[in-house]
Amino acid sequence: MAFPGTSGSAVTVDTRRARPTGLAVAAAGILVFNVAPFMNWVDPVGENNPRTGYESDSLVPFIAYLGIGLLVAMAYAGKRARRGQHRGLTLVSMATGIAATLWSIAYALSPMGALERGDNLSAQIGIFVAILGAALWAVGSGLLAQEIEGDDDQQVHASDASFR
Repeated sequence: MAFPGTSGSAVTVDTRRARPTGLAVAAAGILVFNVAPFMNWVDPVGENNPRTGYESDSLVPFIAYLGIGLLVAMAYAGKRARRGQHRGLTLVSMATGIAATLWSIAYALSPMGALERGDNLSAQIGIFVAILGAALWAVGSGLLAQEIEGDDDQQVHASDASFR
């Protein structure tokens, strides 16, 4: 069947799809980041009273839950998008993963809230697990963003514009 403006030529269908590798890496990072809040993040020096990520800052669970939301959205887009990914959503996930990585590094260097409370806090294993998870999240999203875009349309010639 010829479409208007195609002069009887057949329309080619591009069946390329994004590889799921980037989504799998991002998912692993997001899951690691979501485990980190249950671990010890800081310990007041001299007290031996470590605090988990949930206890230390309310932003920790928010970032973790935001990652889950982005992962669900990217998985849904992977199923619905013709080419297996939505670049805009993937780039948002990558930017959030980068922000989570930088925030975690800053927290490890100088835990937020320590100055207000007068605490002398030392970083614990949980924050380093969070850094690893956030970095994997950002890298995985970046890998997926490099794949073919799933929300773009088939290239059309100027003469085909009337069909759209």
